[in-house]
Amino acid sequence: MTDAENTDIFTELTHPAVEPFTASVGEPLAPDAPKATRDDIVAAIQSVQDPELMLNVYELGLIYDIAPQENGDVKVVMTLTSPACPIAGEMPYMVAHAVSSVPGVGVVSVELTFDPPWTTDKLSDEIKMVMGI
Repeated sequence: MTDAENTDIFTELTHPAVEPFTASVGEPLAPDAPKATRDDIVAAIQSVQDPELMLNVYELGLIYDIAPQENGDVKVVMTLTSPACPIAGEMPYMVAHAVSSVPGVGVVSVELTFDPPWTTDKLSDEIKMVMGI
């Protein structure tokens, strides 16, 4: 096996190819319906815990972007601590369902990405203090 082939195999093992994944839930809002605030959306996301770490996904820094739309729809971009997470397919749905439960939210789309990869730098300051980082 050549060095180039070894490098390719190493890259595949340490950085597995992950297809983009989006979880979508909810129904469109009526045009005149009141819209949820960003604070309400963040509070809903904070109710979702990583089952292994027992910390909420927002404070873990797994949420990269929250984009409320004018029509009440919400787009969220999130990651996981590892592409090998055993509940990778469930976490975006957990976040989507939490956000869709907020009054004034229409369709919720949660995109799962691993670019950029999650690091402990993304932890909230409170979690860093608790973990001694």
